[in-house]
Amino acid sequence: MRLLFISDFTEQFAYRLLRGIFNYSKRSGDWVVCKMPLSFKRKIGIDGVLAWAKEWRADVVMSPFEPDEDVSLFRKNGIVALAQDYISRFKSIPNVTADYGRTGSLAAGHFLAKGFKNFGYFGYRGVCWSDERCEGFRKRLADAGYEDNLHIYDSQRINTFWYDSADLNGWLLSLPKPIAIMAVDDTQGSILMQACSSCGLRIPFDVAIIGVDNDEILCNMSDPTMSTINVDIEGGGYEAAVMAERMVLDPTFPGEDIVLRPLGVIERSSSSVLATNDKEILMALSFIHANVDSKIQVTDVMENVPLSRRLLEQRFKNMTGMTIYNYISVRRMERFAQLLISSNDPISEIAARMDEFDTKGISRRFKELKGCTPSEYRKKYLRKLRK
Repeated sequence: MRLLFISDFTEQFAYRLLRGIFNYSKRSGDWVVCKMPLSFKRKIGIDGVLAWAKEWRADVVMSPFEPDEDVSLFRKNGIVALAQDYISRFKSIPNVTADYGRTGSLAAGHFLAKGFKNFGYFGYRGVCWSDERCEGFRKRLADAGYEDNLHIYDSQRINTFWYDSADLNGWLLSLPKPIAIMAVDDTQGSILMQACSSCGLRIPFDVAIIGVDNDEILCNMSDPTMSTINVDIEGGGYEAAVMAERMVLDPTFPGEDIVLRPLGVIERSSSSVLATNDKEILMALSFIHANVDSKIQVTDVMENVPLSRRLLEQRFKNMTGMTIYNYISVRRMERFAQLLISSNDPISEIAARMDEFDTKGISRRFKELKGCTPSEYRKKYLRKLRK
């Protein structure tokens, strides 16, 4: 099976989709994959791609296609074509798409659970995956009574290399604070975080941010690290490969859309805070989140907040529902869980990074919170990705 795979290889989405395809190829037999950058496709056009695919003897072409491109050319020449969602879906060929509405709903639910009352959406207008994520986000907020509190920025173009800093910065500064913003994907989330930094806005205290796709390089290199909605991209790649092979072997089979499923929220520092205007509580939360990798104590928090311990504990519990001690413990275990699934390092090394040198002790506390050991948690996450 010979696959011409066209995508934007500057983003992890392409590599995760390819990983799913390779997972299938290992089981089904020999596949040969040629990677063509999306920029090269734009240079040679759809006719150039067809000519290249014919010369290379491709069985399948998987690519983001422009709405006005004649994708029927491939089938007429004996080549199966699959569309990666780009601007809009196609009716004549199968699409590798996703449950975008559900993704938006998950992001809204994440923010609502943290007590936010002001919300933003940062995406593109007239692009199916952005419009549907925005609608899922809006609908969940509307169901909770906050539809009028949604502020949308979607004036940027999908092919824009960088953003209009004056326009975006002006929008960010005009928003009510604190506010929680969903970015259409992790790339736009990274841009949003840089814009906040240039405006002097504190993440997550002034602006909480969540992206989509779990691009681990972007998410973990962001400062602070970026929360995201993880999507089963590998599973979608696997399913797409299965279907493509069937379409090649049976030309009468028209295929069907492959729908990627959102797996849930991966909370990192960009949204790991509760919405509040209480300055002292914000100081306490800021200190805890900034030092979550260190083995801090309640006394460390007290030294950074100008309140008596009794008053701070009372106000902190009223806001979070937890004591300061318990909040620190939960945040550290959540951070530990994040490191477990974003690294293949031994559990003892990950624990040591968090000033935890008693591996048995942290494993016991982790099980009390998550209901399973660290190794079991990591295995469950990997199984979920492979489904």
